Amino acid sequence: MRAKTQIHVEYEVFKALLDSDYIGEVMVDVKNELVPNNDEIALKRFDEGVKSAAKLIHNLMERRIHRLPQDHPDFHEKV
Repeated sequence: MRAKTQIHVEYEVFKALLDSDYIGEVMVDVKNELVPNNDEIALKRFDEGVKSAAKLIHNLMERRIHRLPQDHPDFHEKV
């Protein structure tokens, strides 16, 4: 589908980030930088931070659904 609006592109970028198989590999690299071995506190912070970041991206997607092209499979009217 051709990019019809900037909002449409933003939605697809966010969706691709969350759906990417490579995001797991990247998170392992980030985790290795931020969480020392046997540091349970840093591990908990990292896990909660990843969950929070994913939720933020998901919320950004949700706020764009009603502005997608009407023929987009994920389009929904604003309630």
